Amino acid sequence: RDTVLIIDEAQAIRDLMAFEELRLLLNFQLNNRFLLTLLLIGQPELREKIDELKQLKQRLTLSYHLNPLNKEDTEKYIAHRLGIAGTKEKIFVGRACSTIWEDAGGVPRMINSICDMCLLVGYTKGLKEINADIAKRSAHGLDQ
Repeated sequence: RDTVLIIDEAQAIRDLMAFEELRLLLNFQLNNRFLLTLLLIGQPELREKIDELKQLKQRLTLSYHLNPLNKEDTEKYIAHRLGIAGTKEKIFVGRACSTIWEDAGGVPRMINSICDMCLLVGYTKGLKEINADIAKRSAHGLDQ
């Protein structure tokens, strides 16, 4: 079994010594096998912090930056998230996904937030579909 320590929003760690302590934890081995895998997830400023910590940076085996999604991938992403939630129905209709993509800038976290607001608005209004107007108004907080 592998032990994985996942830290989300790692850019919020203010004390750089905390990163050094995490690095030290990575040194523990048993039978020539490392005992811990560390996964740091965060905003772009996390990369800047790690760049300051040369010893930790040397221990990293993989770094990945998630670029904003394009319009087509945003539509697929929204459909995927709805599928995970248990529906195959096309809830976002017309230009709703394009509108969400434009307002979110393709950033998954913003896409999620706008979709959440759209679904909440749709629920409170008894709607079965979310159109571009509702998406736009939800993105700008006009339908609260």
